[in-house]
Amino acid sequence: MFFATSCSRPPTSGGQSASPSPVIAGRQTLSGRVVKVADGDTVTVLDATNTQHRIRLEGIDAPESHQDFGTQSKRNLSSLIFDRDVTVVYDKTDRYGRLVGKILLDGKDINLEQIKAGLAWHYKEYEREQAPEDREIYARAEDEARRARRGLWVDANPVEPSEFRREAREERKSEK
Repeated sequence: MFFATSCSRPPTSGGQSASPSPVIAGRQTLSGRVVKVADGDTVTVLDATNTQHRIRLEGIDAPESHQDFGTQSKRNLSSLIFDRDVTVVYDKTDRYGRLVGKILLDGKDINLEQIKAGLAWHYKEYEREQAPEDREIYARAEDEARRARRGLWVDANPVEPSEFRREAREERKSEK
């Protein structure tokens, strides 16, 4: 059964509260099925009430769709979670109305898996919003992917998505 809740503890059988988990303490959870993967760091989850929630994966920044490795990043995320039941742990909504959170599939941190595959950066601009242990794990995973030259790290100087977006905005302005 899918559930959406604003409490920090998921229900257990028998109607009792579970003990707080360090992963979700003080945060909200949403469970549902991934029905769309927009790109390597944005998905749509359908909950039990048939409400769609756009989710921006916290702590990572994946290549844009028209950027090198954008298609591969989206494809990898799709292979991991599309049409699967996931839990989203979040505490923020971004300026586009998306929930910003960590996606868990059978306890596995999918955001981290994107970094490990070399198909997303650890999004250092927002790292202070992450739990300290996630910040450290994500940074180490990016370093490991770089050293192993996995995914986008096969390029000598891959362009961070934030820089790619900035350059695209400037190019559009100069065309006007």
